[in-house]
Amino acid sequence: MKKLKVYVYAICKNESKFVESYVKSMSEADDIYVLDTGSTDDTVEKLKKFKNVHIKQEKIEPFRFDIARNKSLEMVPVDADICVCTDFDEVFESGWREKLENIWLKENPTRVEYLYNWNFDEYGHAATTFYMSKIHKRNTYTWCHPVHEVLKCLEKSEKSVMVEGMVLNHHQDIKKARSSYLPLLEMSVEEDPEDDRNMHYLGREYMYYKRWNEAIDTLIRHLNLKSSTWKDERCASMRFIARSYIGLKRPLEAKMWLERAIMEAPYLREGYVELASLYYEEENYEKVYELLKEAYKIKEKPKTYINEEYCWNSYFYDIFSVTAFYLGKKEEAIQYIKKAIELDKDNKRLQKNLQIMSK
Repeated sequence: MKKLKVYVYAICKNESKFVESYVKSMSEADDIYVLDTGSTDDTVEKLKKFKNVHIKQEKIEPFRFDIARNKSLEMVPVDADICVCTDFDEVFESGWREKLENIWLKENPTRVEYLYNWNFDEYGHAATTFYMSKIHKRNTYTWCHPVHEVLKCLEKSEKSVMVEGMVLNHHQDIKKARSSYLPLLEMSVEEDPEDDRNMHYLGREYMYYKRWNEAIDTLIRHLNLKSSTWKDERCASMRFIARSYIGLKRPLEAKMWLERAIMEAPYLREGYVELASLYYEEENYEKVYELLKEAYKIKEKPKTYINEEYCWNSYFYDIFSVTAFYLGKKEEAIQYIKKAIELDKDNKRLQKNLQIMSK
């Protein structure tokens, strides 16, 4: 089998805690190219200890992720067959290169997709999972957008294929500040106001900052864009609008938007569960039961970043069990509380609920 030239490239800043695990995971590649954009810890010193890591330091001011990514890509040799872009808080499961080479030689794609576990629950099980596609041919792509950057194909034709069994796990450092995201997103939307993806992200960011009215206005702008056609993301915008109305203490508008979210993407649990949670707070158990029953019909978690952990973890079965219990559906209540305990074994409250429901 022909041996392909596979190179990993990345950007980093103050990633000392991840250096060893990152390099170990990425060392199935021929070499690793890293652009450090201004570390003040010992990240660079640690990286220099590895022979297969090529490090360059350059501050980018004002900082943009697309410029940084493109500069790190420029470090990769031009004769590369496959370029693998990753971040320092990500690690591949072992054997990834062989799987990648096999599909590359068979299909000759311009880029590939692979499974991406974005976060994990307290038991180490993948919680939010979707497909990533940051592996590509050397001279065929460039990075665009100041933040939430994407690969843009420079050729007329693009061929993307799935690499079965190739898994990248994300272990985010939640202590790292993300304060730069908001101004970068505002810049991104200003540069391209018709880009639906970044409009959605900007609205979501306003929501994170509890800037409720700006979040609502921006997310409605997202929904009104001609390019806003992906139902999963439209559903998420509607749910975020609902959350913003909850923040403004306007539950009626929140319910209206959650009803719209369900209509937009009835194959996703999220709309049902968020609306059920509102009714649960009001102790409207008939409505909660009706909504959770519909959500429960959805057995498989879709591979989309829209997935919310609360729709699949113990919370879902917890409120379902309590609701069934208050409605006199004892057998169902016990069934759901046992499932909740299975997902959260050390929760004493859930165990006590099971005792009460079993009497």
